[in-house]
Amino acid sequence: MSVHGAVRVERVVTSGTFSLDGQTFDVKNNVWLIGDDEEVLVVDAAHDAGAIHRATAGRRVRAVVCTHAHDDHIGAAPALSALTGAPVLLHPADLELWSQTHPDRKPDGELSDGRVLPVAGIEVQVVHTPGHTWGSCCLYAPFLDAVFTGDTLFHGGPGATGRSYSDRPAIEESLRTRLLTLPGTTVVRTGHGEDTTVAAERPNVPAA
Repeated sequence: MSVHGAVRVERVVTSGTFSLDGQTFDVKNNVWLIGDDEEVLVVDAAHDAGAIHRATAGRRVRAVVCTHAHDDHIGAAPALSALTGAPVLLHPADLELWSQTHPDRKPDGELSDGRVLPVAGIEVQVVHTPGHTWGSCCLYAPFLDAVFTGDTLFHGGPGATGRSYSDRPAIEESLRTRLLTLPGTTVVRTGHGEDTTVAAERPNVPAA
């Protein structure tokens, strides 16, 4: 059993493109490693499997967890899985999106609301937060006082909903009922850009 005190969060920033609905954008993504000196979870295998693999530094990768299936967040997932032997996990509501990027390779397992992912002696809780995509999930790590939000919540408010497979009322409802109810000090580790906190973002989400 790992010692809780050794558990930490590490950020790897990778660069590439995001394509959907006939448009392509240059993006930088936050890839998160949650774990200790022995094992980690990888949150969102974006763009560069080699860089992410190097950051794991020989540790056991328990899983490659996809917050959602936009191509910039899952592009390197199969390659990272091959390098590490770790399963790729995705909410089934995003399988259609996934298949646009990886038509010949399905995820290895399913994320579901309330599922607990153990790593390094702590528990990471899956929170299904539809809106940015139908299968979008956030990962809440109470021990670390952190939530990993993918593209559901950013520094400044909700993630984008102007493209296919997204819905503005749904993301606002997910935020109001699932994320903004977490303790205000909870650090929001986003899919792009800066960290924020739950308390800082409460005013940026419209009331019902």
